[in-house]
Order: sequence, then C-alpha cells, then structure tokens
Amino acid sequence: MEKLMEETMIGTARAEYIEVEKNVYLHITDAGEGRPIVLIPGWPLSDEMYEYQYSELMNHHFRIIGITLRGFGRSSKPYSAYNYDVHAQDIKCVLDKLDIEDAVLGGFSMGGAIAIHYLAKYESAHVSKLVLAGAAAPIWTKRKDFPYNLNQSDVDDLIALNFSDRPKLLSDFAKIFSATENSLSEGIGNWLTGMGLVATAHATGQCLYALRDTDLREELKKIKIPTLILHGKKDKICSFDLAEQLKAGIKDSELVAFEHSGHSLFLEETKKFNAELKKFAIR
Repeated sequence: MEKLMEETMIGTARAEYIEVEKNVYLHITDAGEGRPIVLIPGWPLSDEMYEYQYSELMNHHFRIIGITLRGFGRSSKPYSAYNYDVHAQDIKCVLDKLDIEDAVLGGFSMGGAIAIHYLAKYESAHVSKLVLAGAAAPIWTKRKDFPYNLNQSDVDDLIALNFSDRPKLLSDFAKIFSATENSLSEGIGNWLTGMGLVATAHATGQCLYALRDTDLREELKKIKIPTLILHGKKDKICSFDLAEQLKAGIKDSELVAFEHSGHSLFLEETKKFNAELKKFAIR
C-alpha cells in the first residue's frame, strides 16, 4: 500500500516548462493524478509558494498544476507587457497544451485577479470551479465609487521604490504580509523574500501598474461557475473589504473568513486553507 501511494505521488516525469510564445517559457509544477487543481501565484512570488499545498493535494488524489507567471521565479523574463491580458493568455496556452478539463482554478492575490480576468476573457475555458485566496480584486486601489484598500498614491510609492531599492520594497512588504510581523517564522519569511528577489524589476513594476489600474467589477458578472473566496480578516495588503465586494459581485459565491490570518492565509492557517480547498474541489 505504501509503495502504491509513493508511486501515485511521484508518477511519471512531466514537462517543467511550456512555451507560451516564441522564446517565452513558463515554469510549471505538474504532478499527481485526479481532478486538476491549477494554482496561480501572487505578486511577486512563483508557484513554489504552494509548497505546503502540493503534497497534501496529491495525497488526496488531485493533479496539481502550478503556473509561475512570466517575469517571476524560473519562468522566462522578457522585457515586454505584463498586463492581465498577457497573463491570462499565457494560462490559456498552458491549459490548452496540457489538454486540461474540469479544473479547479485557484489564484492568490494578483493571481486571483488574473484568474477572474481569465474566466471572463475565455468564458471559463478548461475550468469548472474558481478559488480566490486573498485576491487583489475587484480593484486593488480606491476610486471615487470604491472606497476600499490602498490609495493609488501608495502604489505609486511602491513602484518608485521598486526601481530604486527593490530589496527594501520586498522587505517592507514582508512586514505586512501576515497578521503580525512574527506570524511566520524567520525561515519562511526569508524563503518568500527569496522568491520575490528572483523576479525582475521590470516584471515587478509592470505588475504593480496592472494591480493599481485594473478594474474587474464588470468581469465579476461573467463568472458563472461555483466560486470559493478565502480571505484573512487581518489582511493589510488586500483588506477583507475586497472579499466582501467579491462575494457581492459573484453570484452564489461562498466566503470563508480566516480569523487569525493576514495576507498569507495559506501559510498562517495552512490546515484550514488546505481543508477548504479540498472540500470545495471534491463537491
């Protein structure tokens, strides 16, 4: 039995890179057997952020597919556009080439915003369920008719810091990533910061522009599949107000609050996060 489980977990070696356009390759993690769960990381991380989800999901008979966005992690880093259209197109290309169907699509932070745009743009192609975790949506910054989360000028400051002292930008972000500065261990914090440092300043900055400027409110109306919203009550990067706006904008969606978590709910309350994800995927 143990040998069978080990063989099921390890499986046959699969491609780690998929070409999404000429000379642009995305790094993916593709392992396990069963219903596919596709996971999109947040800014400025790679798909490695889901390390503590991967084994758990494979052990419960899911195929996990983590997609690192261009410009981040081990994916290609072209000096080109990094808006949500580009990222959605890249995800579509990966799912096309892997011939994925009936997937659960999960996105964290900016990855959640991109997941929403993907579903609206491609009419839920390949996907039958959506999970939004700490999503930077429907808008990451305040408007006259949207009094939630960060001021646009705050993001302007982040963009300026990105192009002058990116390590400080990541260090400052790490201080507010969780409910408190001590919610995560020093080792975990260093691991996350290391992921961010692998990205390019160009990709990091261009994605901040997209986060600042993109309004997905109209796209919420196009989501017609079951949607689970997971969000930390103490989130300082994507306030809980955003989750409530998503709940109001996506028909028949479900919101689960993580009372003890900030933005890093997948690490602060890992057992609950994994349990909610598995329960939703199995339904």
